[in-house]
Amino acid sequence: MIEKGIIYSDGGARGNPGPAAVGAIVCDEKGNILQEHGEVIGETTNNVAEYTAVIVGLEMAKKLGIQEIQYFGDSQLVMFQLAGKYKVKTPHILTLFKQVKQIQQAFRKVTYNHVYRTHEKIRYVDGLVNEALDREGY
Repeated sequence: MIEKGIIYSDGGARGNPGPAAVGAIVCDEKGNILQEHGEVIGETTNNVAEYTAVIVGLEMAKKLGIQEIQYFGDSQLVMFQLAGKYKVKTPHILTLFKQVKQIQQAFRKVTYNHVYRTHEKIRYVDGLVNEALDREGY
């Protein structure tokens, strides 16, 4: 069991809506990557892709047995909604929000933080998103 970990994720759609993918990495406290994942998730919007990426990241950390998570993403909307700073108003996003909160219960603590897309690890997960889309020919 790993006490503390850090997750970075990104989601994106080419066309918004359009072909979409997610990328996520789970790191130890020092920022060393323990696991990474990138996959195409079908046709959807950027916001759905961002939320799906959070779900993927949390599921990865859960399987690794991490207890406390610092979560970083470049979607201010998603990170602020999950941190309780913004309300969720859209029904389909509320469904994803509730799914995240359900998975979050597996952890002792999860904090959500917005970082800019220029952050080194966000650029890395953005690369996983684009690699997945390129691999599928989008």
